[in-house]
Amino acid sequence: MCFELDSVPPIPVIRGAAVSHEDLILDSRDGNSLAAFAATPEDPTTVGVVVLPDVRGLYRFYEEVALRLAERGFAAIAFDYFGRSAGVAKRDSEWDYMEHVEQTTPDGVQADVAAVVEYLRSKGASTVFTLGFCFGGRNSWLAAAAGHGLAGAIGFYGRPGEARDGTPGPTQRAGEMQAPVLALQAGADQHITPEDNVAFERALADAGIEHEVISYEGAPHSFFDRKQEEFAVASDDAWARVLSFIKTHAGRPTFAGS
Repeated sequence: MCFELDSVPPIPVIRGAAVSHEDLILDSRDGNSLAAFAATPEDPTTVGVVVLPDVRGLYRFYEEVALRLAERGFAAIAFDYFGRSAGVAKRDSEWDYMEHVEQTTPDGVQADVAAVVEYLRSKGASTVFTLGFCFGGRNSWLAAAAGHGLAGAIGFYGRPGEARDGTPGPTQRAGEMQAPVLALQAGADQHITPEDNVAFERALADAGIEHEVISYEGAPHSFFDRKQEEFAVASDDAWARVLSFIKTHAGRPTFAGS
């Protein structure tokens, strides 16, 4: 997994912000039930963010990300990938998540994203973004090619190329994307090379997709963690870019199929 279970996002808490939160069980169109965590600002908002976790699925780190987004005025829902194979119950720190990761499919993940997008829209979010990390970063970018009508797709240190089984990745599907892309990559990632990032950026440019691909020199995979104090500058810059991207692209209502 990307983060230790006691890790905390390196995002300042806004003290006194009025935010509510709740655990949800949502249903996707293919019949899956998925666990989710919703954080909502007190004041009405038209902007929603779908938070896609790393390979371990929904745990506290991503609930905190959703809360930090809500403090800034965005409705945010983090969801779990493994309803089809592991159910919706809370899990302890010892569960074998990788066997469940191997049972996921791109179509299944996007069916779950669609369920979250639909829920956010039912609550008044006319503009929806995805924000993912690692496994979630890859799937966040793929969401831009899945017909959700997103306003933008943001990913931290996602793998942009083909999967090991040859399944097309974001690079290969750039021509199908229908939303701007922000990629926040780790310059010292041991599994995602500079060449991978260059190929992704070139594919987005060739497809005419508005994009930024940022690589933080010397930063390792999962640098976005309060424990990684030596990469605080990169984390601060990445978070500022996330907020700027959302605010820049939040002006146009978007809907599935648009």
